[in-house]
Amino acid sequence: MTSLHPEWARALERQRSAHLCRERYAVEGSQGAVVRCDGQRLINFSSNDYLALASHPEVVGALIRGVERYGVGAGASHLICGHAEAHELLEQELAAFVGRERALLFSTGYMANLGVIAALAGRSADVFEDRENHASLLDGGLLSQGRLRRYPHANIGVLSQLLAQSRAAVKLVVSDGVFSMGGDIAPLSELVDACTPAGAFLMIDDAHGLGVLGPQGAGTPAHCGAPVDAVPVLVGTLGKALGTFGAFVAGGEELIEYLLQTARTYRYTTALPPALAEATRAALRLARSEQWRRDRLAALIAQFRAGATALGLRVVASTTPIQAVLIGGNSQTMVAGEFLRREGFWVGSIRPPTVPVGSARLRITLSAGHDEQQVHDLLGALARLPAECRAW
Repeated sequence: MTSLHPEWARALERQRSAHLCRERYAVEGSQGAVVRCDGQRLINFSSNDYLALASHPEVVGALIRGVERYGVGAGASHLICGHAEAHELLEQELAAFVGRERALLFSTGYMANLGVIAALAGRSADVFEDRENHASLLDGGLLSQGRLRRYPHANIGVLSQLLAQSRAAVKLVVSDGVFSMGGDIAPLSELVDACTPAGAFLMIDDAHGLGVLGPQGAGTPAHCGAPVDAVPVLVGTLGKALGTFGAFVAGGEELIEYLLQTARTYRYTTALPPALAEATRAALRLARSEQWRRDRLAALIAQFRAGATALGLRVVASTTPIQAVLIGGNSQTMVAGEFLRREGFWVGSIRPPTVPVGSARLRITLSAGHDEQQVHDLLGALARLPAECRAW
């Protein structure tokens, strides 16, 4: 076995010394509000399965039926022979769900963002991104041929200045709809107001808003009342609130045709398994029709925030299932996460570079699969955090 290059070994040691290394844990069964890991029962407050659909019997059954009909793999890319009837139907249903003319499936949200930004931002483009955008959006800007300009988080004043200074033929403004590490919603109306006079296109990645926000869970633009034309490029993922896997971009007929022809991460990869498309169709039906899931989420979010306020926790302002408790230091955040694990709770310990230096946090995610007692018990555990973890 070849030893690690000294430069790589030093980089790895620096990560370890700064308490920035990640560790994987193997879940012993299906996703849910309660999971087993290393023989321990844990209440799971770290999953993005917001609507508790990942293990829903109807979604599981649709996947099994899909495998029986289509087999396991797609066999090729969409543009060869891998585009199945299930894909076609799902694209139509997703487009209708978000109120767009057409949708295009991608294998992952990361690939969707890389492919869409690269296709839209050529050498004559400027790409403007929120500093707290997801890594896939930032990487899309970096890997595109356009010039990446980053503005402070949700600072529309600076964005407007950058847009006014730009002489690019194409201006693409890119933002998360719901920011994944804070849970706050993008100032969508202000983004639209900044883009319109500058002639800029607005792209929203609604990975954490889809299924959760808006009428029937149609997402952040619907929640904010943004006209369809104001958000011409809308990306959504299927592996969070819908509980399955994959992603899509939705927009006008010609935009989607352009991306179909030019997005390299769409053209040059094997299509999503058709059985997963069938499972997603079932999940989409449940997400649209079962409003009680969003109602329960809203109640649990209110309960958690009221309890966090009573405890004096430093929590990012958020009305979404993502509730971030700010700790600050990397080692203190790790200690807090390990303490909660011993108490029977699985909570993400988020550190740089995922979040800015000095803002390490506990990322608590709520699900329609949780109940009030579980949230109450989590708040009790947070009240008992070791003193060194209390930055508030």
